[in-house]
Amino acid sequence: MTLTADQPTSDTSTSGEAAVHVSGLWKIFGPKADAIMKSDDAQLSRKDLQEKTGHVVGIRDVSFDVAPGEVFVVMGLSGSGKSTLVRLLTRLIEPTAGVVKLYGEDITAMGDKALLDTRRRRVSMVFQHFGLLPHRKVIDNIAFGLEVRGEAKGGRRNRAQEMVDLVGLSGYENNFPDQLSGGMQQRVGLARALASDPDILMFDEPFSALDPLIRRDMQNEVIRLHHEVGKTMVFITHDLAEALKLGDRILIMRDGEIIQIGTPDEVVAAPADEYVRDFVSDVPKSHVLTLKWVMRAEQPGEVDASSPVLQAGQIVRDAARVVIDHHGPCRVVDGDKVVGVVDEEDILRVVVAEEGLQ
Repeated sequence: MTLTADQPTSDTSTSGEAAVHVSGLWKIFGPKADAIMKSDDAQLSRKDLQEKTGHVVGIRDVSFDVAPGEVFVVMGLSGSGKSTLVRLLTRLIEPTAGVVKLYGEDITAMGDKALLDTRRRRVSMVFQHFGLLPHRKVIDNIAFGLEVRGEAKGGRRNRAQEMVDLVGLSGYENNFPDQLSGGMQQRVGLARALASDPDILMFDEPFSALDPLIRRDMQNEVIRLHHEVGKTMVFITHDLAEALKLGDRILIMRDGEIIQIGTPDEVVAAPADEYVRDFVSDVPKSHVLTLKWVMRAEQPGEVDASSPVLQAGQIVRDAARVVIDHHGPCRVVDGDKVVGVVDEEDILRVVVAEEGLQ
């Protein structure tokens, strides 16, 4: 299901309570934001509101859910509101209106003490600028959050060492941050975020300052860590390739509003408008689309019992060799149900289209 700004955005794709629930969230920057929210001016475009009142809409009426254990990516160009959004999720910025719940707890209604406790225990953030303490060794940087929480020195050092090993920094425990590369410093940031065993990890463009090869390594590290620890992750990026690689679902923003929410293949195969279509126009579609987007209805007698069986959720590129080697139609199933067939021509049609050879 592809969701646009005009469609409901509360589906978490799982049953049960959402890890993050956002409803009717607004942020207007300026001294009379509350008054504007109660007036017709709130319906003006971002540009018109700024020209009329001097106020800026950062986030406009945003609603979505994130499922437990999901990697949920928020992406958009500079000024789209994505970094404002992630800060609203922990009230680093106060919302003008709306509700944010983390595993059912309404943080928009919390007092200062409860909010501080939630930030320390339930959520960890990883930023683009690593924010490491230069005078502290790697292991002490990682243990810092536990120290702030008041945990005993022996326990927090043991936990920090576990995180050192988890993120591949064994042997660097006693180095200082300026003795590490950018990628290694970001690993320290990841380890520090994981050390407090949070329910939710939030990333605000954490790899945008890194060199391309280091950035790719860190993306792979996030994928590996997610498989190992299974944390819910909200990941902010302006890079579509990064979003497609990391996200279970992607939320695309423009001018503070949701344009589309969908899985990577939904966003590429069925963009909500021209803005999203332009975003995905250069994406190698065989690397993202699943067989459900290229399969067709099975004709009587077309497929025999020896034909390979492929899952509808399999990436076209990954299925291509099996289909081409078979020299005939292959069944496509969703679970145990046959939903279509795919053959060499269907596969090649995607490859030819993405190379502009139609």
